[in-house]
Amino acid sequence: MANFSWLKSVGATDQAVAVLNDQPNLFVNLILVLVGLTVQCLLIWGIHFATLKPGQKKTKKPKDNATGGARRK
Repeated sequence: MANFSWLKSVGATDQAVAVLNDQPNLFVNLILVLVGLTVQCLLIWGIHFATLKPGQKKTKKPKDNATGGARRK
């Protein structure tokens, strides 16, 4: 059986640790959901970035001179 007593050091109550020791699938499901949401967010961001039109992409503007800005006189 799983031993989730290490969660007490991060603030879990005795009751929460007892539930996780009794039903470890809850912890596994939590981790799987978090990983799935992260993958989904990365996929959505990748599709968004790949389908930007050229006019929507930010372009770097060239600087006025080699020193990085307009000189004061």
